[in-house]
Amino acid sequence: MGKTKIHFKCNSCSYSSVKWLGCCPECKKWETFQEIKQAIKPKVGFASKTEISLVALNCIESGANKRMVCDISEWDRVLGGGIMAGSLLILTGDPGIGKSTLLLQVCNSLAKKNKVFYFSSEESLQQVKSRAERLACFNENLLFSDQADLESIIAIAQKEKPDLLIIDSIQNCYTNQTQTIPGSIGQLRESAFLLMRLAKENNIATLLSGHITKEGNIAGPKTLEHMVDGVFYLQGEDRWQTRILRSVKNRFGTINELGFFEMTQNGLQEMPNINQHLIDQVSNSPGSMLISFVEGSRPLLLELQALTIHSKLGIPQRVVSGIDHKQVVLIAAILEKYLQIKLSTHDIFFKVGGGFKIKGSSTDLGIALALLSSYFQQPLSQKSIALGEISLTGRIKPINQISMHIKEAEKFGIEQIFVSKNQKLEKTKSAVKRFCNVYELLSLFDGG
Repeated sequence: MGKTKIHFKCNSCSYSSVKWLGCCPECKKWETFQEIKQAIKPKVGFASKTEISLVALNCIESGANKRMVCDISEWDRVLGGGIMAGSLLILTGDPGIGKSTLLLQVCNSLAKKNKVFYFSSEESLQQVKSRAERLACFNENLLFSDQADLESIIAIAQKEKPDLLIIDSIQNCYTNQTQTIPGSIGQLRESAFLLMRLAKENNIATLLSGHITKEGNIAGPKTLEHMVDGVFYLQGEDRWQTRILRSVKNRFGTINELGFFEMTQNGLQEMPNINQHLIDQVSNSPGSMLISFVEGSRPLLLELQALTIHSKLGIPQRVVSGIDHKQVVLIAAILEKYLQIKLSTHDIFFKVGGGFKIKGSSTDLGIALALLSSYFQQPLSQKSIALGEISLTGRIKPINQISMHIKEAEKFGIEQIFVSKNQKLEKTKSAVKRFCNVYELLSLFDGG
């Protein structure tokens, strides 16, 4: 039996209401409302299957994993080598961060070899054309529409079979199968399901843009993130016009992969040599120490900055950004315990350069050297890097995949590497300084 929708209608003036009323607000007559039941139309757009056939996996033909690769290498890196055919992806980020700009540039590049449909539910076609002129994005295989009706979008996609379907944004689209406003939880859940079936059954790669909440999460139900094959965030950096594309879910590639772009008047430009950009910001000052941290498959050369100063307060301050403050407090406690350095009476200010957020014990040695450098007010070599873990007993331990870090560091002129005494290394061009425990770190400072 199909579902029905109940409403009430006035016999006198045809005024309609979702609930029964004694007096009609329109004609002011009493006892004129009658209950009306209306059948809800079944969902359309996908063929219903009454019979289910089960097959073994070895009976299924393995098709080639076709990816759509564009000229934007940073985009392809984050997506795992390009957009997989038949995948459903979502790109989200702060308002004005450049989502629509990036999507338009990607579409323009992919349209050289693929048929691409771009549905802009937020902007008129005149606004889209204005951006396209600024970005020089014109291609005969890239077609636009400002339609927001999801049933109409699905119908044209099923008929024309594009290689890639862009919807910017999913929060402004609507389906008539849910009697709620666009952007509501019901609309987003239903829309995501319809688009998922469209992508899988027709092998059409579908890329959505989405809004975020004030907490920085995708606006809408968590089901939306579960349905899609990939979730990507476009984030900004405070000091530069840098944009970071980050993958937090990717069924066809690694997660936490990063791509770097710079916002210019001609759109988003790639920054493939991000480490050179980061190293140029490093100064040879007390409290500064370089480390290498892996995000996805890319080692990043980051500067740790420490400032220690004798506290004038009863409880010394611990102000830390970019890294877990407990990790910094723990390293400070280890140094005080074994080196008799009274960091407990000092205010400690600590941050990761470039606005990045990192985690992991491989940064322990870098934290310790940054704190000691600030405490003794003696800078370490600007072309040195620290790679090691520190145990609670004060021993310095080796880290994994160190060859990847060293290879990237030497590419950008690093000349000295601080590691554990037990660290296994391949042949390196840089000088290697080994430490067994935190006591030996004092040999780097005259005050030690």
